[in-house]
Amino acid sequence: MSTTAQQSNQPGYRVLNPATGEVVETFDTATDAQVGEALAAAQSAYESWGALPITERAPIVKRVAELFTERADELAATITEEMGKPFSESKGEAEFCTDIFNYFADEGPTLAADQEIKAIGGGRAMVQRLPVGPLLGIMPWNYPYYQVARFAAPNLMLGNTIILKHAETCPRSALAIQKIMDDAGVPAGAYVNLFASHEQIADIIADPRVQGVSLTGSERAGAIIGQLAGQNLKKAVLELGGSDPYVVLDSADVQKDAELAWATRIENTGQACNSNKRMIVMEDIFDEFVAGLTEQATGLVPGDPATEDDGTFGPLSSRAAAEALHEQVQDAVSKGATLHAGGTLHEGPAAYYSPAVLSGITEDMRAYREELFGPVAVVYKVSSDEEALRLANDTRYGLGGAVFSTDPERAGKVAQGLQVGMANVNGIGEGADLPFGGVKRSGFGRELGPLGMEEFVNKRLFYIAE
Repeated sequence: MSTTAQQSNQPGYRVLNPATGEVVETFDTATDAQVGEALAAAQSAYESWGALPITERAPIVKRVAELFTERADELAATITEEMGKPFSESKGEAEFCTDIFNYFADEGPTLAADQEIKAIGGGRAMVQRLPVGPLLGIMPWNYPYYQVARFAAPNLMLGNTIILKHAETCPRSALAIQKIMDDAGVPAGAYVNLFASHEQIADIIADPRVQGVSLTGSERAGAIIGQLAGQNLKKAVLELGGSDPYVVLDSADVQKDAELAWATRIENTGQACNSNKRMIVMEDIFDEFVAGLTEQATGLVPGDPATEDDGTFGPLSSRAAAEALHEQVQDAVSKGATLHAGGTLHEGPAAYYSPAVLSGITEDMRAYREELFGPVAVVYKVSSDEEALRLANDTRYGLGGAVFSTDPERAGKVAQGLQVGMANVNGIGEGADLPFGGVKRSGFGRELGPLGMEEFVNKRLFYIAE
């Protein structure tokens, strides 16, 4: 099924190491016959998997959780090579999947329990939460395990079955997840990895056996999948881009707070939808804050993400991603923005881009409106809480946002005004138990937490007359 290669211009599923620019392995795209087999298997498995009591599905989902931790080192090495994630972060991602599958295995029976409601006209009424059938998941490369876990865990617990189309650059991690599912005892067909083409995705969504589709990806991908889902009257969950505000109103230790903001920004080499892409800082601490960020970014050199040596940074996911980010930064600099550190596109074919600090962004620059998906800290100066909130909301995105202050009440007041799906005060809430999702062009629907079991479910009324 796979072959080795040296050239980086081959289409389809492949492992392209962004630290070297070398294509390590390629995989065949699924045939139409294999797509048909996947659909048939998912439907067949649903008829038995969905009929099991949820308490009988729970131990299998629990075993999936255990295997993510048991295989964490091996899983980490895979995605470090596939998309350049630092090894320690890769291992942490695998272990976070354990938390997600454990949460839904433990809490799922309660979250999906029948809910009795008041029947004013008499009789007895309840809302049941039942599975709906096979689902299609279309997942991205930036968190190859975590993104799958937050979609798969609640839906497997509900009794839905899953056809998983992973990113073309993550075939090994996609296969590793399939093996975990198989080894944990997930029945054949209940979770099916499929190396589908873009054309085949449209056919899968149109198939009457498929009851919904979940996508995490770009705005462009979201518009296409949303249109296909709408045309076929299928439920969709879309988690798209973000340009999250990170508002700092005051500080008892500016240097420490700048270090925290920097560490948050460069997690996963800045390639996170809910990263703090716009730092909005009050004018009386602005200069010191920028100096703190600049200190963190200065003197860094390209390094091996597998070893994470001090003073080094890893590659972006691809050379194309590094070049696109560089164009956005250069556009800002050419129009008057200040580049305080970094911003160097290193020689190819590897995908190294020096982590950067930018200030002086104005509305005529691409960086003001576009998502910068990489290690660039963009810092804005404001003079009032009201100005900070206006700037925070002046974006087409609405994924998350955070407000920091030594006065939690002050920060909370500003955070209440954020037009986002996730508003945070003096920290960023993240966990298997906390819902994730956005508004505006960041998409719709929620994953994780109690709401993660509310999307692809038949909320059936069950009424008994008296």
